[in-house]
Amino acid sequence: MAPPPRAWQRMLSGRRLDLLDPSPMDVEIEDIAHGLARVARWNGQTKGPIPFNVAQHSLIVENFCGELKPGWPVKWRLAALLHDAPEFVIGDMISPFKAQLGEHYKAIESRLMQAIHLRFGLPAHLPDTVEKLIKRGDRASAYFEAVQLAGFEPQEALKFFGEPKGVAPLTLRAMTTLEAQEAYLKRFETLAKQHVAA
Repeated sequence: MAPPPRAWQRMLSGRRLDLLDPSPMDVEIEDIAHGLARVARWNGQTKGPIPFNVAQHSLIVENFCGELKPGWPVKWRLAALLHDAPEFVIGDMISPFKAQLGEHYKAIESRLMQAIHLRFGLPAHLPDTVEKLIKRGDRASAYFEAVQLAGFEPQEALKFFGEPKGVAPLTLRAMTTLEAQEAYLKRFETLAKQHVAA
């Protein structure tokens, strides 16, 4: 009987992360930051010489969540920063394609997210109210990205992402890979220390 196909990925940290049955012990923030800073949003279909990456997007979403709910507990700010963390191994797929892949993809993404949350002291499943606020921050960032970088007309972006209410208008400049990676790690370290102390 043939062995099952390999379902793990070796990380630069030396960890081997099983994509189908991920262990929190195999999750390292350095691997997440490294991967997200190298994953392009919008399948790379953005203006300018530098792809707009998921690490920078995640920083914006976390900041927007703070604007939407001042005084939000630091653990939820940390969850907002990590909201796209599974993409460090499975990439960033546009929502219409994710919908076509269906439940199998969602299950893999969910298991990865649970392992990431547990690794950093968050509940495996976030409360609905927290998920909804993160989604608001995510959609607000997507609106600005769509209009400024991805070629959407404002009315088209409003249709798909809604009006970004409750956040300051944003002018985007794509960070380099190293800028985004370093900024992501720095913000994580700040939030993680506050989370442990809380």
